[in-house]
Amino acid sequence: MENLVSGIGGIFFRSKDNKGLAQWYEKHFGISMVWQQEKGKTAFAPFKADTDYFGNMDQQFMINFRVPDIEKLLNKLNEADVKIDENRMNDDTYGKFAWVYDPEGNKIELWEPVKE
Repeated sequence: MENLVSGIGGIFFRSKDNKGLAQWYEKHFGISMVWQQEKGKTAFAPFKADTDYFGNMDQQFMINFRVPDIEKLLNKLNEADVKIDENRMNDDTYGKFAWVYDPEGNKIELWEPVKE
């Protein structure tokens, strides 16, 4: 099938403190209002409505950030007292996964893809 979309142009979501949360994402992930990404794979996967994968049944979406060194980032986030889920996953096909939470309790997936 022909790709009719070339990538994700933005991620928009509601927040109790939009300015504070934007600053948090910039501080911990280097993501500002307009963010230039590296070329790479992006997963697009609707989940069943009753999935517990997102952690909280009220969370309607989960952002997955592709990262070059998951352990380095987790160490940095730990030093900054970011809430880190104790679960980890290492998949030979896809790579390494870990989960963290932003200040509003949104679960974020970190993914270090398998080196090709």
